[in-house]
Amino acid sequence: MRLAACLGLAMDLIEPCGFVLDDRRLRRSGMDYLRGLDLTRHASWDRFLATRAVENHGAGRLVLLTTQGSMRHLDFRFQANDTLLLGRESAGVPPVIHNHADARIRVPMQPEARSLNVALATALVLGEALRQTQGFPAG
Repeated sequence: MRLAACLGLAMDLIEPCGFVLDDRRLRRSGMDYLRGLDLTRHASWDRFLATRAVENHGAGRLVLLTTQGSMRHLDFRFQANDTLLLGRESAGVPPVIHNHADARIRVPMQPEARSLNVALATALVLGEALRQTQGFPAG
């Protein structure tokens, strides 16, 4: 949430999450960043897809960040309207989401490493995507 707010990006939260997210916890974890966050919560993956179809009229690609990705994020050519998908740190995303992804990318790591935490992996990939698309805020 902090990363999206600081970079001026919209964030979609698709439930069920890998953590409890009630309003009190959301306010606590979001601190003062929630005021600047464009957050949409979806009750399920199907609701996310339905909202996307109605509101975005053929929105960009769904790009899944996964340890099973076939391409390094550094080799992927991002587009400004791509949506990055991230899963739970413990289990990733369900197979149905893998099947919907237009691309599956990974952060290159040492072979013996299992995975990065979600926030760090997101920051690495999002930084590259924003660099490629000149999407960083002007400030």
